[in-house]
Amino acid sequence: MKRHIIPAILFLIASNNLKAQELIIGEEKVQPGIIFIFEGAVKDVVYPEKNNLTESLTDVHIEARVNWDNNNIPPGTPPGGFIPYLKISSIITNQSTGLKSYVDLTPHINLIDNFHYARNISLPGDIDDNYQIEFFINSPGIYDLSYHKDWLDNYSEFLIQDKTFKYFDVSFSEIARLSRR
Repeated sequence: MKRHIIPAILFLIASNNLKAQELIIGEEKVQPGIIFIFEGAVKDVVYPEKNNLTESLTDVHIEARVNWDNNNIPPGTPPGGFIPYLKISSIITNQSTGLKSYVDLTPHINLIDNFHYARNISLPGDIDDNYQIEFFINSPGIYDLSYHKDWLDNYSEFLIQDKTFKYFDVSFSEIARLSRR
């Protein structure tokens, strides 16, 4: 398990004349050339509404952008392409109170990040508190993704090995106060 203390930063993304601020929680690169970018984004309306927390109850839209690197990737891989079929979950822990929220990130699509994993969440405490965030990355299940012999000969039976990434002292205070509308 890696431990990171990263000062979180806000940045501006511009795409198709849409703008949104996002908090970078952490960035990781794993073999065979997969990039993870974990973010706290501005709350949003997400459909279908019955499967997603409403915007009015949401503090933060937590995201994992998972894409192939632009270099050193398996043959036939689209540089920058989305990595599907992963199982991604997170535990958000309030560092002051110890209260926790458990969340499964599900596949999403929008006009800013395109395909990504995400979920609207209510923080387990005040938006001004600091949080520890663990992301758990699990390879696709045995019936979720089939592998050709050439992949197995060169890599393994898994798309990636299961991973855990942990970040401390994450402050959502700025991003949680913003609105998309």
